[in-house]
Amino acid sequence: MVTNIVEAIQQKLGYRPLKKVDPNTQEIKKANKMSAEEKLPQAAIPAVLAAMIKYSDGTDGINLLSADENRNWLETIYCGKQTDAVQKVADYAGVNPDEARRQMENISTAAVQVVREAVKPPDAEKLRSFMNSQRHSILSHLPASMKMGDVLNEETFDDRTNKMEGPISSFLHRIEDRL
Repeated sequence: MVTNIVEAIQQKLGYRPLKKVDPNTQEIKKANKMSAEEKLPQAAIPAVLAAMIKYSDGTDGINLLSADENRNWLETIYCGKQTDAVQKVADYAGVNPDEARRQMENISTAAVQVVREAVKPPDAEKLRSFMNSQRHSILSHLPASMKMGDVLNEETFDDRTNKMEGPISSFLHRIEDRL
């Protein structure tokens, strides 16, 4: 069973471990000193997974578990807004949009594979529960300056409370995951 989808994808695709955002600034510490090679997965993995959270909660979410293997998952999970998302990731990482798109497509395919391995047998409620259990981990890696909440029409994704750490916040996030 996957305990952390961010780490599972990072390992599956051979990326370095991602850094969490600072809950006070909602940004990655020393991001300006990171190379484009480090910033691209830092931006792309949580951006793709945030879209998966939103998509899995909708009526078509079950498609993650049952639809065609060769599907363009990036387009599917962003519901046609992938161009905006790709541009935000490219801008954050300092790469061209084509490179960001390629990486995000690879990440989305890997993410679907990880989710399919974790949610068996395919069930919409199990999918929602699994993705919601990963929400804090995903959002704690998503830089607010990317404004993915605007792209996904989900203002809570850029909210500071989703990224807070510490004993009380961690306890409350565990309660939130169970509800």
